[in-house]
Amino acid sequence: MELANRLFFRLYQCANMLHKTGTRAVESLGLTTQQWAVLGALSRPEVPDGMSVGDLARYLMVSRQNLSGLIGRMERDGHIASAPDGRDRRSRRITMTEHGHAVWHREAVPRIHDYYGQALDEFSTGDMTHTLHYLLKLLDNMKRIDEAAGGPPDGESEGERTDDGDARQGA
Repeated sequence: MELANRLFFRLYQCANMLHKTGTRAVESLGLTTQQWAVLGALSRPEVPDGMSVGDLARYLMVSRQNLSGLIGRMERDGHIASAPDGRDRRSRRITMTEHGHAVWHREAVPRIHDYYGQALDEFSTGDMTHTLHYLLKLLDNMKRIDEAAGGPPDGESEGERTDDGDARQGA
């Protein structure tokens, strides 16, 4: 159990350092690591028309409540837009604005890649592959724990509502 405790404590420290040092990498652009994650999710080729709030929350594995405040700030800053979803008027669709695309592709991505290079200094391709493999295994196990405790299989948090209005339970 001591080894497990050390492992989870190191993960906790890494998450905190990612937030701290990652935000420093993009803060002069007016971004945080959370905003970087949203822009990264919206920049994927498989979502050219953006994502619903629920899909974005599930993809990022955050609560819709936490995402709501973030979306508001990012809309205010002109990085994203929110509009009724043409497929379901009860749902909001989040898209990156032209300004958001410009900031993301021209400015943020090069800084993020530089940050990755610094953070992964002295990691071989094999090291990165193995680390990713074990993190995915851990994430799968944590998802199973969440589902067994009554959480939804999609990452939404307790008391959240899906875009179709259904109540969700879980953490």
